[in-house]
Amino acid sequence: MAEEHYLELSENPVQFEHASSVNNVFFDEANKQVFAVRSGGATGVVVKGPDDKSSVAFRMDDKGEVKCIKFSIGNKILAVQRTSKSVAPPDVSAAPQTRNASILGFCWTSWNEIVFITDQGVEFYQVFPDKRNLKLLKSQSINVNWYQYCPETAVILLSTTVQGNVLQPLAFKNGNVSKMSKFEIELPVIPKPAKLSLSERDVAMATIYGQLYVMYLKHHSRTANSPGAEVVLYHLPREGPCKKSHVLKLNTTGKFALNIVDNLVVVHHQSSQTSLIFDIRLKEPDCSVNTQQPVLPARSIHPYRIPLTTVTEESPALNAAVPPPYSRWQYTLH
Repeated sequence: MAEEHYLELSENPVQFEHASSVNNVFFDEANKQVFAVRSGGATGVVVKGPDDKSSVAFRMDDKGEVKCIKFSIGNKILAVQRTSKSVAPPDVSAAPQTRNASILGFCWTSWNEIVFITDQGVEFYQVFPDKRNLKLLKSQSINVNWYQYCPETAVILLSTTVQGNVLQPLAFKNGNVSKMSKFEIELPVIPKPAKLSLSERDVAMATIYGQLYVMYLKHHSRTANSPGAEVVLYHLPREGPCKKSHVLKLNTTGKFALNIVDNLVVVHHQSSQTSLIFDIRLKEPDCSVNTQQPVLPARSIHPYRIPLTTVTEESPALNAAVPPPYSRWQYTLH
């Protein structure tokens, strides 16, 4: 009997050169683009979208290691972060409100609006590429450990406090930013003395059945009292408090990855090479927090052989610098 599979990869996967000592790979969730940056951009930057038609390639001056690189929505403006103090290339310079801060990253919320997240807060700017300047729209001072961004809802989630488990969501829309209700993730163990205990890798945001959820991968040692890890879902409405709504029982331990496919929560278990599927619309009666088991037995993703390709710097598309209409500018912390 042939083995059954619930999931399979796309017939046309996005292929790119693997990460190495000379090649850095980045994924931009907003535009669904993979960036492969060779030698700081000097020997080529290859950008691939969901299909080959959206691929571009260009060169940049090598001004150091690239920490983050993203196009604005619609690929109008390119921003590159190389240090914890600036975002370049250097066509425009802007002095922010926050001094002596380190840039953790940035998010484009529209084609000309960008948010910089630092360890001391966030700064929301409008970009004028033709005039080569920025306009500060809003700033928020808050100690930040790490952040997550949901491009579908333009909501940024900030990890605050020493333990990192108090989360502050901010919503961005049409040049405005609004503070949503902050909430606390329940940790399995409270460390003493207090230290950062909630990792960015254990938290994800997703839109499921039209609603925004924060998903927390809660690790447990497998014991008689605890069958293993679980995924805890917090429903995050635009207005009103955030509430714990679902607990997905994984019944195992180890390393996991999360995906949302057709509003189903798919949890991939690394060591067994299987995936678990949950449907949060299946509710228990009269229960404020819905505890759920997988809707189907665990199965592996359908095997798929990906042909190997090589990206070479001799490609004609790599012979030019950043091509028009992409604008470039710089944001610098002083």
